[in-house]
Amino acid sequence: MCSIVGLQGNFKGNEIIKMLKASKNRGPDSSGVYLDEIHENIDLDEFADENTYSIGFGHNLLSIYDLNDRISKPQPVSNGNLTVVFNGELYNFYTMRNFLKKVGVEAEITSDTDVILYLTEFYQKKLDLLKAVQSTLRLVDGDYAFAVYDGENLAIARDPLGVKPLFYSDDGKLKGFASSRHSLKEVGFSEINTLKPEHILYNWQDVGPAQPIYENVFEGDVAKIEKMLRLSVLKRVEGLSEIGVIFSGGVDSSYLALLLKEIADNVALKIKLYAVGAKGSKDVEAAIYASKFLNLDLEICEVTEEMVRESLPQVVGAIGDDNLMKVGVGLTTYFATELVARDGLKVAISGQGADELFGGYKRYVQSFIDGTLNYDLRVDMSNMYHVNLERDDACSMLNSVELRLPFLDKKLVELVLNIPDNKKIVSMHDDMRKSILRKLAFEEGLDYEIAYRPKKAAQYGTGIDKILRKKIIKDTDISQYLY
Repeated sequence: MCSIVGLQGNFKGNEIIKMLKASKNRGPDSSGVYLDEIHENIDLDEFADENTYSIGFGHNLLSIYDLNDRISKPQPVSNGNLTVVFNGELYNFYTMRNFLKKVGVEAEITSDTDVILYLTEFYQKKLDLLKAVQSTLRLVDGDYAFAVYDGENLAIARDPLGVKPLFYSDDGKLKGFASSRHSLKEVGFSEINTLKPEHILYNWQDVGPAQPIYENVFEGDVAKIEKMLRLSVLKRVEGLSEIGVIFSGGVDSSYLALLLKEIADNVALKIKLYAVGAKGSKDVEAAIYASKFLNLDLEICEVTEEMVRESLPQVVGAIGDDNLMKVGVGLTTYFATELVARDGLKVAISGQGADELFGGYKRYVQSFIDGTLNYDLRVDMSNMYHVNLERDDACSMLNSVELRLPFLDKKLVELVLNIPDNKKIVSMHDDMRKSILRKLAFEEGLDYEIAYRPKKAAQYGTGIDKILRKKIIKDTDISQYLY
């Protein structure tokens, strides 16, 4: 996880620096800019550039990989006429590197950014930049947002489900993009747009995919779900020696923890669970029970009114919304990743997406009754990027922690969306919902109490919503924290 920014039009180099400073929490390990040439490992407080430019990029790095053959590389990166800034992870890095070697690319490829750079360069030998980027996107598997510039054309792309954020603005004279809304606001943009998942902004014109993944229709095979979820988890911890789990003790996070534990039996992977809740809250009780069952270390953040009051300004500001439901979930993510960061971890696994994918919310029972469940799930999956994912990303990155979401693996999502309705909700009286996921979790080794624990939204299960509604908003207008 990193922060990328860019401007095109007529601006001073210091404007890029302002944008990077506004999103430094997303990448505290190093910063770099492209302003006619690349400047690596700059000090944002000391670097100054009053020269005028027509295009420029910036990057803040959150360094995750430090392996012999794969590193988190300072950016931007260039080769020939191409310049790239990249935020995210490629889960098929080694496959793509081998592919590039087979097609004759002789460059040393040690980072995800290198993969994007050299894949685009390979395809651009025969195609224009837009088609080259489209060809690259068809090959890579990951969560990402990136920009590629070839000296004339600019292409900005986002991953298929919108796990990584990308915002952009165009006021006529100046255009900009960034991983954070605040970076764009910092240089005077007021109207800020979100690039939709799987879309490409090509020379500032929105180009959508031929078919979004949530519109793909085929006959889904239930037997493949367990294998694909296991593979999704495995991909997201490859190359890591330790991982945190945002943990509520419910079926989603517990199943992921169980799969991680099985992976750790074969590779050196340290796992730690992190739970959040007010004293005596349902999520804390469930997390303690499940952690003991799984025999995994658990750290608990016991939330108090004082903690909520202290954290509200930055959480509300980060998510850009004062809706109490969003704030309650955002605070949960913020407190959990704060614990993760204190332990020196930079990556945490989250169960986000399971409810929209498998039919976990209570309202889906009515969808089942109406015969619209799979349609409604597809609609919700298509909207997750701005309803949930941008909120969670903003709050986790306040602590410089990257969230990885195994339930939002592209192939898994395509498969589960095409599983029949009655495998997800079995009847109009199905109070548990997510039937197929619960059944799989139970069969894989979770006990009945964990696998069939009733769904309780994070803001309620943690007790944070109660603190907000009964104590905070009585004397505090939280809209004052929006900026």
